[in-house]
Amino acid sequence: MSVPTVGSARVVSELPFVAAEVHRDRVAWRYRADDSWHEKTFVEIATSVGDLASGLVLAGVGAGDRVAVLSETRYEWSTAGLAILAAGGVVVPIYASSSPEEVAYILGDSGAVLLVAENPAQAAKVDVDSVEDLRGIVLIEGEGRTTADLAAEGRATPAAEELETRRAGQSPDDPSVIIYTSGTTGPPKGCVLTHRNWLAMCHLTEELSYVVADDTVYLFLPLAHVFAQIVQFSALYMGATLAFYGGDAKRIVPELAEVRPTFLPSVPRIFEKIYTIATAGIPAEQLQQAVGVGLKHRALVEAGHPVPPELAAAFAQVDAVFARVRGVFGGRLRQALSGAAPISPEVLDFFLAAGVPVLEGYGMSESTGVGTTNTLSRYRIGSVGAFGVGGLDVRIAEDGEILMSGPHLFAGYWRNPEATAEVLRDGWLHTGDLGEIDEDGFVRITGRKKDIIITAGGKNIAPANVENQLRQSRWISHAVVFGDRRPYLVALITLDPEELLPWAEKQGIVGGYADLVRHPDVVTLVQGIVDEANSHFVKDSQIRRFAILDRDLSQEDGELTPTLKVKRKVVHTVHEGLYQELYS
Repeated sequence: MSVPTVGSARVVSELPFVAAEVHRDRVAWRYRADDSWHEKTFVEIATSVGDLASGLVLAGVGAGDRVAVLSETRYEWSTAGLAILAAGGVVVPIYASSSPEEVAYILGDSGAVLLVAENPAQAAKVDVDSVEDLRGIVLIEGEGRTTADLAAEGRATPAAEELETRRAGQSPDDPSVIIYTSGTTGPPKGCVLTHRNWLAMCHLTEELSYVVADDTVYLFLPLAHVFAQIVQFSALYMGATLAFYGGDAKRIVPELAEVRPTFLPSVPRIFEKIYTIATAGIPAEQLQQAVGVGLKHRALVEAGHPVPPELAAAFAQVDAVFARVRGVFGGRLRQALSGAAPISPEVLDFFLAAGVPVLEGYGMSESTGVGTTNTLSRYRIGSVGAFGVGGLDVRIAEDGEILMSGPHLFAGYWRNPEATAEVLRDGWLHTGDLGEIDEDGFVRITGRKKDIIITAGGKNIAPANVENQLRQSRWISHAVVFGDRRPYLVALITLDPEELLPWAEKQGIVGGYADLVRHPDVVTLVQGIVDEANSHFVKDSQIRRFAILDRDLSQEDGELTPTLKVKRKVVHTVHEGLYQELYS
């Protein structure tokens, strides 16, 4: 009798069941409820998924049917998603922050037959009768028909034979998940990701040792995002423990200390906040020296070289600060992965010196979230990593656009062959991002092709370069540069209230955020940040004038996507008056 391996999974819908055979009673999931942490084994997950999958079949979900999930990240989301796949269906994730209009659009465009909603508040966003193919809503919690009810029905009347038949009939190239893009340049498009795509990512995770069998992975990222889906599937595949955050964003940092993860997938904002807290009160020159000592010490240790006594003594003096940083993450963090937005090299250097390697990666929904990545054995700070593993290939087109090829490329946009043909050509995904590859194969992102500003003087400028430089400041929350067909560049800037308000109090400046941004001392502070950023660029790429917005950009005002990417055109339209004033 052959010994089962997780690698034997032919389609991703088999993953929870194969994982149960291989990993058995090891802890698969941890979740917070009633102010304490609870656990589920791989066998328990497979049982729960099988019960709910049977319930979905009994509820009329057919093979190939789309079923949407509208919920915050929680273990019940993953149970529902895996059960939809096990029932032969296709998962359509929807961000919990989506408006009723956005939810209706995705449900209608995908042709979803059922919606799994987190609670009555999320369900209230949907008028079932107004969505053509939608037959009903099932709740995760609350009054009404729930996923627990469906699972109970599935337990009472198992559909095991039907489920096996459906999974056997699935092809690796069939759709498994349709992830809708954030819609920064128009209505969201559904990225069709196949079973083969996800399994390729699982194999890549294993090859790069991003997630290993003994890992504890803390997940707070929205499961509607491709990054979180990779983490979910990879943890199952590798036999790692996935700890779901408790649902309160304010408790993420305390929960890190409780969970003590060994791997942390995140977005830059978390690392930036921890960096700000950890370095508060440390003079810039002293901090720079400490980071330098830490980097030299760790480079020698990593290379297996002896550490000179004087360096060891200097490191012992600064490691007290670094030890506190490691403690914030729970003291066991092996590595972290930052994606979805650029992060300052200054922040990355600090964490590396502290013994908490934060590595950058790059990808998009159309590439199943992966394109290039740094690894512990091969990284370069300031880059988004290299390529060449797992059959993934990257090249730069003549106009500077980044192109990708490999088993991670999506099957196309759902029911949108025209849009698919625009980005998939001759086996290469045209990402829309601009970049460069250095002599060692590391990729750097330099901007978005569609965002290029052509000034009145005919200069082509990638605004992301200037914006990213500004965002390296602890004070800057967002910066949006403008200047197309104009004589010079201007910027709309928002500040981080968590940084500004304590600083203002220390300076004896009274007022709320909206008052502070108009204060001469605050304007002078921001002018210094802009001047420093400008020093990195030639004159044509420098910010000549700026305005500070009296609030931050928000999803509610349509200025940010659910993954906090700036909708540049919306910002330009909403704040057109401010931009015009900067040219008057």
